[in-house]
Amino acid sequence: MPIPAISRFASCVAGFLVLLLTCPVLAQPVTGVLPEEELRAIPSGDDAHGQFSYDDFQPAQQCTGCHLDIAGQWRRSLMSQAYTHHWDEIEYFRLAVPHAERKEKVAEVKHGCNGCHAPVSFLAGDTPPPRPGEGSMADEAVNCDMCHQVVGFAGEVPHNYNYLVKPGRTKWGGREGMESPHHLTAKSEFIQSAEFCGTCHNEKSPYDVWVKSTQLEYAEGPYPDMGITCHDCHMPPGHGRLAIMGAEVVDDRRNHLFHGAHHQSKLAGVVEMVMWTEHPECLPGDPVTLKLALFNGKAGHKVPSGSAEERQLWVTVHAVDADGNRYHLPVEKKGFEGEEQTITSNELAYQDMGEPLDDPDFAGLPRDSTAYEGDRIFCLPYFDEQGRRTIMQWNTASLGTDYRIAPRETKTETYLFTVPQDVPYGELRFEAVLRYRKLVKSVGDFLDVPAEETEAVVVGEADTSVEVVNW
Repeated sequence: MPIPAISRFASCVAGFLVLLLTCPVLAQPVTGVLPEEELRAIPSGDDAHGQFSYDDFQPAQQCTGCHLDIAGQWRRSLMSQAYTHHWDEIEYFRLAVPHAERKEKVAEVKHGCNGCHAPVSFLAGDTPPPRPGEGSMADEAVNCDMCHQVVGFAGEVPHNYNYLVKPGRTKWGGREGMESPHHLTAKSEFIQSAEFCGTCHNEKSPYDVWVKSTQLEYAEGPYPDMGITCHDCHMPPGHGRLAIMGAEVVDDRRNHLFHGAHHQSKLAGVVEMVMWTEHPECLPGDPVTLKLALFNGKAGHKVPSGSAEERQLWVTVHAVDADGNRYHLPVEKKGFEGEEQTITSNELAYQDMGEPLDDPDFAGLPRDSTAYEGDRIFCLPYFDEQGRRTIMQWNTASLGTDYRIAPRETKTETYLFTVPQDVPYGELRFEAVLRYRKLVKSVGDFLDVPAEETEAVVVGEADTSVEVVNW
């Protein structure tokens, strides 16, 4: 007897559902150093919240006993201060936590921030952890045991703390055949990979928008094909013992410095600058066309990277005549969509800070907090649901035009200067100064962040000149 059409349809649907639930191709991929079945048994991302205990992880002090020099480097790094650093504490407790409690869309950030900033506390389900300075394990931020027990990541792309951690006696590192009286050791290709870093240095907001993409920027650039990884710049090899009981001194020990944009040595020369004019001489009243090239020849990712809305990288150009008079030159517009966000302005922005501060009338703060408006700023604007610039990355619903400088990329800017009629004869110099700030000054001042976080640091300089002549 023929099967009714409705029955045939039901049979097809049932068969498809069985296939959907059992087909291994549809399972979330995993990458790591353990067999696939072991990796799949480990929770990751939000599923890992509260699935472990503090007792599963050793405090850094236990590692210091043998790895004294390496531990000293780690203590000086921001990796050990990711929870206690002043801006991170203020941002989390004054903005993220109250915002998560008031706005359901961003509720996950209350625990999610700690997935990278205090991962042991996150895995133990301690949300929010005790305040910095109260002596909890959260104060160790990203400690030794955390990184050296990560065995892989879940999903297609490393991001949003989707690492897979397997606490135990085995500590994973970059060398074969190491022995320790305190723990087992094993070599991990994964811990040496850029994807390892990407589990925290790539991030999507609750609106599914990339607000951190440092490892992805690296992957899109030229350095992977050259065999250069994150570790080569941020954990450079150095001379020393792996442990105090080890007799052998090696020249390729990975230093645990993790130095980045908080270190002047990293900022210096990260962008190379050259400036020139079309003609060597001019008359009073002449227009002078000035070109400035900025080349990212040092960073393996875009600059600035990380929490790009907080970071500010901008270039200011002045003309200086023979009497020392200074004239500010605004950048010439190129006409691309969203360009107004890439030219410094002190208009009000960041009005959504009023939500966590419980101030519906919050008017906002000056957007760029720079001395001169009209400078080129290399940025990636973040916008909230209402299209307003936001400093709170978790509240980012859309992005503006990405005008940061990619690895090995050159940005060329143009400036026009009409020489004043009364300018003195002689050398007319043009000076360009590239400055970097870790946090928008108006935000830092408003939230009482220590001034070092908003200090403008010189990254690079360039100059050229023309001769003002009397023909």
